Amino acid sequence: MRVDIVTKEYPPEIYGGAGVHVTELVKALRRSVEVQVRAFGAGRDEADTTSYGVPAELSTANPAVQTLGTDLEIVGDVAGADVVHSHTWYANFAGHLAALLHGIPHVITAHSLEPLRPWKAEQLGGGYAVSSDIEKTAYESAAAVIAVSDGMRRDILRSYPSLDPAKVHVIYNGIDVETWRPREDHALLERHGIDPNRPSVVFVGRITRQKGLPYFLRAAAQLPPDVQIVLCAGAPDTPHIMAEVEGLVRELQARRDGVVWIDEFLQRDELCAILTSATTFVCPSVYEPLGIVNLEAMACGAAVVGTATGGIPEVVVDGVTGRLVPIEQLQDGTGTPVDSERFVADLAAVLTEVVSDPERARAYGEAGRERAATAFSWQAIADATEALYREVSVRPA
Repeated sequence: MRVDIVTKEYPPEIYGGAGVHVTELVKALRRSVEVQVRAFGAGRDEADTTSYGVPAELSTANPAVQTLGTDLEIVGDVAGADVVHSHTWYANFAGHLAALLHGIPHVITAHSLEPLRPWKAEQLGGGYAVSSDIEKTAYESAAAVIAVSDGMRRDILRSYPSLDPAKVHVIYNGIDVETWRPREDHALLERHGIDPNRPSVVFVGRITRQKGLPYFLRAAAQLPPDVQIVLCAGAPDTPHIMAEVEGLVRELQARRDGVVWIDEFLQRDELCAILTSATTFVCPSVYEPLGIVNLEAMACGAAVVGTATGGIPEVVVDGVTGRLVPIEQLQDGTGTPVDSERFVADLAAVLTEVVSDPERARAYGEAGRERAATAFSWQAIADATEALYREVSVRPA
């Protein structure tokens, strides 16, 4: 069996959880099936991997149109595959057309949903309508859709009610606990301005609406004064949200010391050291299908405080591997808290509870690493994915 995986993100060009997922899935799948990776971006020297750029004629086009141009470059090369598997809307168009052109099943993994990210209109303008239409068409025509959590499955069926529920399968994201593991490196911490002897709350993520960073920055102002705030945050979606975050960080730094913002790209070992040092990791997302970053923190032995939304409650076991923060959200697709001040206050209270009890936080971290290792194995995820490939490849057209 040959499977062609189409993705925007692939090493060395990874900026989010979808790229991590594809990288680890491909590695595990290649133990049993032939995998051809078709990725956006600059040339790569990995075997059975082909890169595709934006056609020169579209160099000044809207980013959504550039994406479709790259997809069209990919479609013809999928000839000969038994299954095409696309990841995110960026690749869905290529998967959809390849399935039609070559008469093969199209499998989609849902890492996020355009109807639940309306703030992307700030980033793409009219291109958001394009991305939304492409995603809808691809989902409704796919042979199978993989949701990375039960919460994500519910979101898919709510967003696309005409989709046959029998086609939507839950296969979790995973974590490699051999590479994401506790790592002590005080010298590295000190180079970044982190005091290893002070309690800390660590945030890791892109600066985007869904990650909820502004809510955390407001909550951080209410934490005990000895607590360090460590932000590993970059890749802003828009200048507007970057300006908002910069303003909140400046306000926080004016009121307390120990606010560290690392906006450079960090290698995995560096992130492991920072996560290992955390008294607690925070995931204040208002939209999170699963949250690989929570698994990364758990694998490094960090307690996790996360919003009780999306797939986060399927990863973080409240009172066992960390704490969940309640949130009541608007049903307009934005994930915005109904009462933002209440959410910020609840987030601050739960973080204070965990960071003020280092022994309990340590126990959460130990339980989290065990859960990451036993419940989120990449090989088990690859096996389930391969089984789905074989199922759809023998279904009658």
